[in-house]
Amino acid sequence: MPSERLFPASELPDGTARLAWPNGKAILVVNRGGTFYAVDGVCTHEYCELDRGFVAPAGAVTPTITCPLHLSRFDLLTGAPLDPPAEEPLTVHTVSVDAEGWVLLELA
Repeated sequence: MPSERLFPASELPDGTARLAWPNGKAILVVNRGGTFYAVDGVCTHEYCELDRGFVAPAGAVTPTITCPLHLSRFDLLTGAPLDPPAEEPLTVHTVSVDAEGWVLLELA
């Protein structure tokens, strides 16, 4: 599958999230303890861009993002909603960092 370079990994410090817009679709990339995750960038409950949300610290058991609007929490590994009011999961995307230090998103 083709992939798209999004931004240098050094621009996403540990514990932060950033939106990217490949092909006009909001994708949230999260750096948590040096592991990168990518999920849909908009909450499935009500439109809210998740880059303004709260990333669970690296010591937390489950890597999550919490929507800042109604506090729905999503598992970054599965996209599953862990707290209401969200009921629909986020789509999880394959992300990696290449040898040159760029975040790559695998395109479907």
